[in-house]
Amino acid sequence: MSREIMKGQTMWWMRVVVVLFTIHYSLFTASAQSDPIIMTINGVPVPRSEFEYSYNKNNGADVIDKKTVDEYVDLFINYKLKVAAALDAHYDTLTSFKQEYTMYRDQQVRPTMATDADVLVEARKVYDRAKDQIGPRGLILPAHILIKVSTQATQAEQDEAKQRIDSVYKALRSGADFADLAKKVSDDKSTAVNGGQLPYWIGPNQAFKEFEDAAYALQTGEMSQPVLSPAGWHVIQMKGRKQLEPFDSLKTQIVKSIEQQGVREQIAKQRVKSEVDASAGALTAEKVMDRRADSLAAADPEMKYLMKEYHDGLLLYEISKQMVWDKGSTDEAGLQAYFNDHKKDYVWSEPRYKGIAYHVKDKADVKAVKNSVKKLPFDQWADKLRSTFNPDSVVRIRVEIGIFKPGDNALVDTEVFKTAPKNGANDKQAAVLKDYPISAVYGKKLKRPENYTDVRGQVVNDYQDMLEKAWVYDLRQKYSFSVNKDVLKTVNKH
Repeated sequence: MSREIMKGQTMWWMRVVVVLFTIHYSLFTASAQSDPIIMTINGVPVPRSEFEYSYNKNNGADVIDKKTVDEYVDLFINYKLKVAAALDAHYDTLTSFKQEYTMYRDQQVRPTMATDADVLVEARKVYDRAKDQIGPRGLILPAHILIKVSTQATQAEQDEAKQRIDSVYKALRSGADFADLAKKVSDDKSTAVNGGQLPYWIGPNQAFKEFEDAAYALQTGEMSQPVLSPAGWHVIQMKGRKQLEPFDSLKTQIVKSIEQQGVREQIAKQRVKSEVDASAGALTAEKVMDRRADSLAAADPEMKYLMKEYHDGLLLYEISKQMVWDKGSTDEAGLQAYFNDHKKDYVWSEPRYKGIAYHVKDKADVKAVKNSVKKLPFDQWADKLRSTFNPDSVVRIRVEIGIFKPGDNALVDTEVFKTAPKNGANDKQAAVLKDYPISAVYGKKLKRPENYTDVRGQVVNDYQDMLEKAWVYDLRQKYSFSVNKDVLKTVNKH
């Protein structure tokens, strides 16, 4: 819609972006006879349907490393043992856990509280409101040529604009093509490219009153005299007029529009509020959602397992974070010890240079840089250089710090590895560092990592993997579990 003539209101028939949210639930039923127990974990029975849900979801068509049923059993048991440990540690009582789980669960539950029939009722309301607003005047599709006039324009500027629009109007009266002239002279560039035509049908109270009154006075094909609005001077041509179509012909479009605006969420919130109000204080919004979730889980096993997946997945995340991920990334002594015991696993195919490549303006700073860091641990060099040489906005040096392999840095290639930089890297570097003409390196050449920090990423991953395996071993000693082999053979085969 041209902003040059519109007040800013929008109506449902103007919205063109549609967001569709589709929730698909597989329908299946299970009973004690048709859904036997496939395993028992820490005294808790697991029905075959739950195992199948997890197995099938994690071994779909888009999964690269697919597992056989037998291979997946151990992964599933480990998962359940970790959840059991999280429950024993009362992670499920944490406020943060409850809030996050409730958020995930309600995202699944709320859409089920608004049916397609409910949405259709809202669509009819939108249509009826639009029909009342449009009234007997109907909808119009105008084109226009605009000569802008600022509300702060001087008298001379106003006179000039009036002369221009009069010239345009005279040319049109003499037979000039409206669309061609709009493309050439209209100041409304958003419509000029389309010969001045607005991209949408508009209704009453959507344009400036002066524009609207003149446009509605025209029949299809007619053209107005120059009309002054707050945007400037217009010559309007009417491209079409119509009454609002029947609801059935617009139903799909309206439903898409209000779905995009979250109508189902609005309906669901109102349903919850109505139930709370009707309970006279017996229910809260949380209790209403709990009851709805329980009802859905009882009627739809897949929904039940999806919510259980959220529940157990959050528990697994929290306990894994404590037992493996955080510990494995922050236990500096443990990381160093692990590296010392597995040095043979961390080798480089070619030497590395552990140090800095730097560029300075003053020759004296070459030595000053070296002196500032030579007695410090490597992981403190960056902060020391920044605070000493580049405080605030003063930049005395340009420096790159790291563990370089051949090809990583042109200066290191030349000074340390004695090789020619690749792809003219020296020329590129010189262009970037023209204000820092003096270059140097400081550090040492390594054939293999000295300590775990030289290959920290690899060591952290490996150390976490070791912690994970040790944790799973302990869980398997602590908790009981058993698998019904006969039922296992029937997975996805019944």
